[in-house]
Amino acid sequence: MKCPLGMAAAIVFAGAGCASMNQSPSTPPPSPAPGAQAEVGGSERGVIPVGQLVDVRLQETLSSGTAKVEQRFQTTTVVDLVQDGTVLVPAGSVIRGYVTSVSPAGKIDRSGSLTLAFNGLSVRNRNYNITATATQAFESGGIREEGGTVGAGGVAGAIVGGILGGVRGALIGAAVGAGGVIAATEGKDIELPAGTILRVRFDAPVRVSTEPQ
Repeated sequence: MKCPLGMAAAIVFAGAGCASMNQSPSTPPPSPAPGAQAEVGGSERGVIPVGQLVDVRLQETLSSGTAKVEQRFQTTTVVDLVQDGTVLVPAGSVIRGYVTSVSPAGKIDRSGSLTLAFNGLSVRNRNYNITATATQAFESGGIREEGGTVGAGGVAGAIVGGILGGVRGALIGAAVGAGGVIAATEGKDIELPAGTILRVRFDAPVRVSTEPQ
């Protein structure tokens, strides 16, 4: 039985069926003003807490038809992560990931999927080990379309709590699941073009230094 399409950015669990799907809102949240920042939760200063969300831009195309297990990829944060007025993670910081599993689309109505994990963060020339997973995917209109809504640090895109202009909404044909599983919704390979905005959740706390190195 095929799962209903619902929202394209539905959240599904690895190996689970339609009952595991957690639908995203059908309408993107209101656009914030240019230069908007995402506030870091938690009470411990200098620490990105478990559950913190950050939006990142994929720097290369990933496809279940061509990707390989252990293939590395990079993303960049699209806004500053700020805690009590202090920037912990500037926009444009690199969050690194890798492909943990690949399932290409089959000839008989089998959808392709990729499992992505995030394990590295680079901030102010320092590298940190992280554990994080994707929870949503948005289609970007591209830098040209987003030119009028550039976020802090000169990087535009989606932002937790609101989507800047030029982001077209949920990535059509993609369902994002727990553990970083991103699957096609209808018997095709999943395609994540360069520029795709992924909403990433930290699954372990990370202490970040705000001092330059």
